Amino acid sequence: MFMVIGFFIGFLAAVPVGPVNIYIISQTLKRDFFHGMLAGLTTALLDMIYCLVALVGFFHISINLEGHSHWLKLAAGTILLLLGLKLLHDAKVFKFSRKEKSRQIVLTPRPLLGVLLLYITNPSLYAFWIAVAGAVTAHGLLKEGFWPAVFFALACALGAITWYFFLVRFVSHYQARIQERTFKKLLYALGILLVVFALITFGSGLIKL
Repeated sequence: MFMVIGFFIGFLAAVPVGPVNIYIISQTLKRDFFHGMLAGLTTALLDMIYCLVALVGFFHISINLEGHSHWLKLAAGTILLLLGLKLLHDAKVFKFSRKEKSRQIVLTPRPLLGVLLLYITNPSLYAFWIAVAGAVTAHGLLKEGFWPAVFFALACALGAITWYFFLVRFVSHYQARIQERTFKKLLYALGILLVVFALITFGSGLIKL
């Protein structure tokens, strides 16, 4: 039963539109299904690690988090701004190749690195998984012990992977039907959204300085 609960927590945690989802969509559009899923799998793995660390009781990782959260937010805002500006630049220079819009895809670890940076600099993710760990243990939904925590965290990761698979599959499926002009508009819109998230993050970080 607790694994079913973990699956739905992981799935629902991945659904909200935010910088990570936008980044995964942009990687799918700019590259292909593989790179979009690489970003999604990295996100799910990090969710599993954060959840497991919280569940096994290592709450000391959050010591002094409040005192440094504004610096983390400023760092996150910088990363979001850079990613957003990169998408805006790509929207201007991107072109389909002449052969039926096929593009030469070069395998790159950039989606993985981008997600890592977004996660490391986002203090709300630490707080979210600590809150989840506190809720499931306080209500007796999860038995004490290392292996129950491992399976619960794994179930959360599987829930997130399920969402990202459908998201990337959907974007990848319609990618071939998108005209170049529309494609550029999508990249531009995604870039604008990341810039907006960056400004909001900057604002929340500066308020606490």
